[in-house]
Amino acid sequence: MRKFWRALGCVLALAAPPVLADIYSFVDENGRSHFSDVRLDDRYQLFMKTPRAPIQPAAALSTELVKEPPAVVDRNAVVGRVPLKAAKRYDDMIHKVARSEKVDPALLHAVITVESAYNARAKSPKGATGLMQLMPDTAKRFGVTDLLNPLQNLQAGARYLRTLLALFSGNLELAIAAYNAGEGAVMRSGNAIPPYPETRAYVPRVLEFYERYRGARTS
Repeated sequence: MRKFWRALGCVLALAAPPVLADIYSFVDENGRSHFSDVRLDDRYQLFMKTPRAPIQPAAALSTELVKEPPAVVDRNAVVGRVPLKAAKRYDDMIHKVARSEKVDPALLHAVITVESAYNARAKSPKGATGLMQLMPDTAKRFGVTDLLNPLQNLQAGARYLRTLLALFSGNLELAIAAYNAGEGAVMRSGNAIPPYPETRAYVPRVLEFYERYRGARTS
C-alpha cells in the first residue's frame, strides 16, 4: 500500500496543478500500482475525480482565424518541408499556452509541425482537426467547443501532452507515441512504442523537430 501511495504521488506531482483528468487505478497480482486518466478496462476504478480547467474564450485569441474551409492534410506530405519561420505566426500563442500548461514550447512546436504544419484549418481523413490535430473525443475530454479555434485547440493539445507525460513518468518518447496512438495502445504494448508503422515513424519525426526548435531557441 505504501508503494501505491508513492506511485500516485509521482503521478500527481508530474501532473501539477491544475490536475486536468480523473485518475483511475488498480493494483495487479504482483502488487504493482497502475494509473490512467481513462478507464482502460474493468480493473480500473475511479480513484480521484478532478475538475477540468476551463478553455479560454475565443476573445483571448491573438491570431485571427483564416476564413477558409478546412483543408485535408496528408501528414506525410508536409513533414520535413516546414521551415522554422512557419512557426512565427503562432509563436506568441504557443509560448503563452506553454507557460500556462507547463509544457515545453519546443515540444508544442514539434507536434504542430508534424501534425498540421501550422495549418489551423487542417483536417485529416480520420477527423483529426486543427493545429494539434485533435480527435473529437479528445477535444471533448479537454473541454474544447471549437476544434478550429487555434487557441482552444492548442490549449487542449498542450493539456493532453502534459497528461501523457505525467502518465508515463516524464518519458517523452512514450508520451509522443501515446499522442499518436493513444495511451491505451502504449500500455497494452507494455509501456513501449506500439508496433504500428505510423507511430514508429511519428515518434522520431516529432523528436527531430523538437531538437530543432530547442536549438533555434538557444542559438
